[in-house]
Amino acid sequence: MGSTGDDQSYVDVLIVGAGPAGLMMAAWLAKCGVKTRIVDKRGTKVFNGQADGLQCRTLEIFDSFGFGDRAWKEANRMLEICLWNPDSNGRIQRSARIPDTIPGISRFQQVVLHQGRIERFFLDHMESCGGLRVERGVLPTKLELDESLVDSSDAYPITVHLRHLSEADATPQQKGTSVNGSAIQDGLFRSNLSADDTAELIRASALDAKANTEEVVKAKYMLGADGAHSWVRGQLGFALEGESTDYIWGVLDIAPITDFPDIRMRCAIHSADSGSVMVIPRENKLVRLYIQLTTAAYNGGQRADRSKINPDVILGAAQKIMAPYKISYRRLDWWTAYQIGQRVGTQFSAHERIFLAGDAVHTHSPKAGQGMNVSMQDSYNLGWKIASVVKGHSHRSILKTYEMERRKIAQDLIAFDHRFSRLFSGRPARDIMDEEGISMDAFKDAFEKGNLFASGIAVDYCSSMIVAKETESNPVVSVQELAPEVKLGKRMPSVKVLSQADARPWHIQERLPSNGRWRVMVFAGDVTKQPQKEKIERLGAALGSKGSFLQRYKPAGARYDSVIEVLTVHAGPRNAVDIFDFPEVFRPYDEIDGWDYEKIFVDDLSYHEGHGQLYETFGIDPDKGCLVVLRPDQYVSYVGPLEDYDAVDQFFSGFMIAPTAH
Repeated sequence: MGSTGDDQSYVDVLIVGAGPAGLMMAAWLAKCGVKTRIVDKRGTKVFNGQADGLQCRTLEIFDSFGFGDRAWKEANRMLEICLWNPDSNGRIQRSARIPDTIPGISRFQQVVLHQGRIERFFLDHMESCGGLRVERGVLPTKLELDESLVDSSDAYPITVHLRHLSEADATPQQKGTSVNGSAIQDGLFRSNLSADDTAELIRASALDAKANTEEVVKAKYMLGADGAHSWVRGQLGFALEGESTDYIWGVLDIAPITDFPDIRMRCAIHSADSGSVMVIPRENKLVRLYIQLTTAAYNGGQRADRSKINPDVILGAAQKIMAPYKISYRRLDWWTAYQIGQRVGTQFSAHERIFLAGDAVHTHSPKAGQGMNVSMQDSYNLGWKIASVVKGHSHRSILKTYEMERRKIAQDLIAFDHRFSRLFSGRPARDIMDEEGISMDAFKDAFEKGNLFASGIAVDYCSSMIVAKETESNPVVSVQELAPEVKLGKRMPSVKVLSQADARPWHIQERLPSNGRWRVMVFAGDVTKQPQKEKIERLGAALGSKGSFLQRYKPAGARYDSVIEVLTVHAGPRNAVDIFDFPEVFRPYDEIDGWDYEKIFVDDLSYHEGHGQLYETFGIDPDKGCLVVLRPDQYVSYVGPLEDYDAVDQFFSGFMIAPTAH
């Protein structure tokens, strides 16, 4: 690979950029068995610093891939936010404590763990799913899209030229910072205070004959997850629209030496006149400080002068803001600086063949802990869709839902960050007559209301062919009132249920791994009552018939649940019900493994972990039950009555492809 200028290869999906957004896409495609390559111009993964906040929904996603426990064990958990504001004498004081994560919103809470470890979890997952690896020191230099081929399902309309760099060229230049004689990594090469260096890398590699090897890759689909300076976005001619501010912030990852009492809490500190600090307690005794640089060199409309920003300048600003408390350090792990700006891409894809995700389509300030999370959730939304199309399970039309769903999230993110960053960067109001100052009550309110958005749980996707909300154009309409708390377009909430076969407690989400499968959740109600039992028998007959959607979309020779899986939760007493009371389709039989005992669950009291109260929590009537269709990314597509098999059949027929038709 890359040995001559004439090399050419074919791949289903090419990913450019191996940060969190690119790795999330690679995780999906590796799990689904899609032929993929992922390249990055940098020679190594991240080892220090960068993004570090992991929100509830992100941890749920990690858990669905099988490495949520690794992140949960290694990360530092943040349970409380302390707000510090100036008193009448201008001295900072603690003014409020609020929960960092809304209680009960998820089985996880917000944590912090540096990006290098997060990338390692993805890399290990990819390796375990067929050996997909990141190709580092590889730079795309030319991109072509043959628009005459974009609607052909088997075509490779994308042509990309890749250049392989030398190790020296693939290593970012870093500022010469040292503490106690040790070199310290900085993140300025990734910061928006730095210009894009792609052209410089191309020139450098051209001078190195050893590294100057190129190849041509033909791809069906492509993802540009190559950051705020996205080369892919530039090649497509797309822009980021928005604005910059005059606010410059520095970041230090340090082991603090301080008398500040809340240094192990997440804190928002407003000083009277010196700016603001956010404190983020991290793993391994580290603390991250986001520090407003009120005196940083800045020329109106231009970037700050990088040469005048260093760890000493940033620490000095923190010391002024946090006075009279003292803070210093002997151990500095990483540092950077950035200028606040909020921008959203004009387009998220070209002909649903070349897509953009993460910082390539939205940029904002990092203090709300959203950037890495929203970036990963972009490609989490897209990955299963591309896999389904490439494998011939779904029409290409589902790919249009990526921009429909994620651009709205990006716009919501920018609006949230716009308000949050200005409240955080502004000077506190001295009194009610101070119109130019920021109301600290308004800041607290923004923090509390922002918690739901920041958690990632509030994501609500619009009506489409894969979300059956009521619109004039949607042929299938859900009956939301049958499960009022299982919201259409939102992720499936999680409570505990018991396995009918062995009484083991499970969170519902634990039974929804990210493996590309759709789920039909059958909330069977109280099956000890004859009316419910008869409903389930009729539904079982429909699902088990040769012409059912379970059989229609399954490839020949594949497992019975390879495309659509049926999971059942009933509300009868566990001890009064047996799995053989259910039709066979709910507990399928395999000639080698026998009956599947992991498909039927019950909402009942466990021996050691209490009662999940699923039916009560979700608002489902045990005397009615309901059907819920879940997408492969755990979002709710449809809610309807147990009797309405035909509506579910019609829903799937709107975008799925039977193997004989492909």
